[in-house]
Amino acid sequence: MSEHESFDGSLAGEVRAATGLNVSACYQCGKCTAGCPMAEEMSLKPHQMLRLAQVDSRERLFEDDSIWLCLTCETCTARCPNGVDPARIIDCLRELALRAKASPPRRIAAFHRSFLEQIRENGRVFEFGLVANYKMRTGDLFADVTAAPGMLVRGKLALLPKGIEGIGEVRRIFATCAQAARKEGR
Repeated sequence: MSEHESFDGSLAGEVRAATGLNVSACYQCGKCTAGCPMAEEMSLKPHQMLRLAQVDSRERLFEDDSIWLCLTCETCTARCPNGVDPARIIDCLRELALRAKASPPRRIAAFHRSFLEQIRENGRVFEFGLVANYKMRTGDLFADVTAAPGMLVRGKLALLPKGIEGIGEVRRIFATCAQAARKEGR
């Protein structure tokens, strides 16, 4: 059996089949959680998510918002003394959750769609467009509108996007991914 084959029907087995990573190698030292910039926002900390994957508690893991809050900044991976790569495992858990028809909270899905739309259209993030698109998707139009004037004055929020060379290539990548998703029925 190759290292990428699932040795059983467990969540840990699915993660190993998808990534080649052994979730069971995590011995719960907590260093990943100690360095995580989002840990305070998560009800399940990174080491707890890995533990739930170890004990095959997919329902508990997939119903919680924590896997969607991970920034994939890889601080956890850099701190792991056992080379487990929690960031990659959590990313895999998100993919498995989507396949299981779990969905991210509305605000997180709205942010991801808004972010990717900016990358597709401009080749980079256009913050003003990102914020406007996100607010339209969530309906939360005025929550922090008072921050905008100060950001504009300090030059932190441009009114027009800056393009990049190779925008056609970026759009081609997005089109290829969209076509592959349609073939998979997503």
